[in-house]
Amino acid sequence: MSTMRGVGIGLGVAQGPVARMAEPLAAPEDAASTLTPEEESARVREAVAAVARELEARGEQAGGAARDVLEAQAMMAEDPTLDDEISTRVQAGKTGEFAVHDAFASFRDTLAAMGGYLGERAADLDDVAQRVIARLRGLPAPGVPDPGHPFVLVAKDLAPADTALLDLDKVLALITSDGGPTSHTAILAREKSIVAIVGATDAVNLTDGQTVIVDAAQGIVTTDPSADELAKAQERAEARRAAADAPITPGALSDGTAIPLLANLGKPGGAQEAVELGAEGVGLFRTEFLFLSASHAPTIEEQRTSYTELLQAFPGKKVVVRALDAGADKPLAFLNDAHEENPALGLRGLRALRASEDILREQLTALAEADAVTDADLWVMAPMVSNVEETDYFVSMAHEHGIKTAGVMVEVPSSALMADRILQTADFASIGTNDLTQYTMAADRLLGSVASFQDPWHPAVLKLVKATADGGAKNGKPVGICGEAAADPLLAVVLVGLGATSLSMAPTALADVRATLLTHSLDDARRIADAALAADDAATARAAAQAAAAPKENQQ
Repeated sequence: MSTMRGVGIGLGVAQGPVARMAEPLAAPEDAASTLTPEEESARVREAVAAVARELEARGEQAGGAARDVLEAQAMMAEDPTLDDEISTRVQAGKTGEFAVHDAFASFRDTLAAMGGYLGERAADLDDVAQRVIARLRGLPAPGVPDPGHPFVLVAKDLAPADTALLDLDKVLALITSDGGPTSHTAILAREKSIVAIVGATDAVNLTDGQTVIVDAAQGIVTTDPSADELAKAQERAEARRAAADAPITPGALSDGTAIPLLANLGKPGGAQEAVELGAEGVGLFRTEFLFLSASHAPTIEEQRTSYTELLQAFPGKKVVVRALDAGADKPLAFLNDAHEENPALGLRGLRALRASEDILREQLTALAEADAVTDADLWVMAPMVSNVEETDYFVSMAHEHGIKTAGVMVEVPSSALMADRILQTADFASIGTNDLTQYTMAADRLLGSVASFQDPWHPAVLKLVKATADGGAKNGKPVGICGEAAADPLLAVVLVGLGATSLSMAPTALADVRATLLTHSLDDARRIADAALAADDAATARAAAQAAAAPKENQQ
């Protein structure tokens, strides 16, 4: 028996035999084709079209966010520029396989250099290229194995096309050697309540059929466990299932300190599930869905209809709506179509809204009108606020349009460091830990090559959370968390210990966070947070918090 460590997602524990993702197809050799360029072109176009249709079909079956990702991949496969690149190579006498490999690789490097949203899409190109080459070779498309029995899936990482349709009756758990707590795989695992450990670098040594225990709560994979270890893991899994089935109670610590547990939502249609899973309101409602698929801004009437649907689902409950957060990884032609070398540091969030103020005014008008005909407690916040002046601008405008509670998102270090001044004006603050980590660590949150830096456990990030919470306490203003960090049960305890007054997350994470909070008092949370703050890096902070949170009989 041996163990390996990674970043656990949630509190789950599972056991079973390993099934590894197949290794990527070998790169085609640069050899001359035995076919005419016309024949090679026909082969390639058939293969590309077939792969695009398959991706669209998978997206239609999966629905939701997965459908959007897969449809984007299908469009990418048939991109005219990429088609021209492939044709140039085929006309030069290359095989279809090599032409696809080389053209996709060149296109991928170009997108990766752009960073942000396009940088993330570059990683998806590898998966599309592999599927097209497999089709040309007459081989099965790379993807999730099917050994004919339930299994623990082990991979370097998972492509969106694979994660979208995972059979949760067969996939007992996920282990990846790459990725971090905000990777695509980690986010999927939280959304679907899959037991997962990401970033377990030693997972490359696991073999098909090898029995493992995946303990997400501890971030440990145990290989070749004893019968006693398997029995203990099974007992823990059953206890967790029983806890999940227990009556839902409001979020609170063991000493009765209330910590409201809220949901992150992207569309009104997700409200019912959130309520069923115990959400006490909404801590982040992303309004981008109304804008991203449109060629022009939606009307006030269209917006009001969607906001009313959302607010009606939470009578008497707090619903925090984020004003349109466009730019960077969410470009909108009608808002800001100017090319930017580094859009993550450009005209995004509130900056973009100020440049097109009519869009902001229309959104605030629609929200106020929806609030007037519903019973929810509407809070509205501005994205990417970086200073006091921006705070004054947004809060004044929101109040002018009839919004009673107006706040800001803290996503950049400047706003965290100035929180005591910002919260003199803002009615509340909500910390977006994904972007706060990105800007603190100077690591693009969508770029796999720097994923190891994108860890909200880093003490530098935690200190900024504390600075923001201290600013809220000084002014008597609430400070919530709405980034992925809140979905990590132990990190949720740390965030409360740092002064967070509410936590918002994917609805499927609510049960684990609720259960973990109930095992610690406020004094415990502060002690655990202090242990994490004293560390030098993210991994050490996580380990220190785990040690501080362990039952006293388990501490040395």
